[in-house]
Amino acid sequence: MRGSQDGPGSAEEPSVTVRPADRADLLDVLRIERDAFSEPWPYAAFESVLDAPAFLVAVGEVEQRSASEEASGEKRAASREGVDGPQALLGYVVGDVMPNHGRDIGHIKDLAVRSDARGRGIGRRLLREALFGLALAGAAVAKLEVREGNEAARSLYREEGFEPTRRVPRYYGDGEDALILVVDVDSWYSTA
Repeated sequence: MRGSQDGPGSAEEPSVTVRPADRADLLDVLRIERDAFSEPWPYAAFESVLDAPAFLVAVGEVEQRSASEEASGEKRAASREGVDGPQALLGYVVGDVMPNHGRDIGHIKDLAVRSDARGRGIGRRLLREALFGLALAGAAVAKLEVREGNEAARSLYREEGFEPTRRVPRYYGDGEDALILVVDVDSWYSTA
């Protein structure tokens, strides 16, 4: 693969809506992907998973700070007008389900949040919504891959109940190892 106790639709970030991705979202998804990862997925990869049960996007206001606001800690919403008003695509998650002899496996393949929207709980909300979607699609367990050195992501996954099952040496193009993390979806769901 490329982080509250509130469930999907919670008020963690009231100005953010999570919904299924559609074709019109793909260019914004690709921009975030390219900013977030050194080995980004190509456009065609996102296009091919549009029907995945957990390809979701988070849409909401972008917070912008001026230098004086940075110093005082104040925030203000961006005034970019879109089809839905001052909304922007803030992040996305891609997850699907693979049949596995009656115990289907969910796979969180990709998750990223815009750099200017991080730290607002959006990644956690996307992950939780995806896990609920995978559960509804029949997944008994969910897995993902994470860079061994990505402590922020590993912390989020650990807090959501993911446990490491193995290390894959030199998984990434730059030679970094990946950790395969797994969560029992039923157990997660009962505590979410």
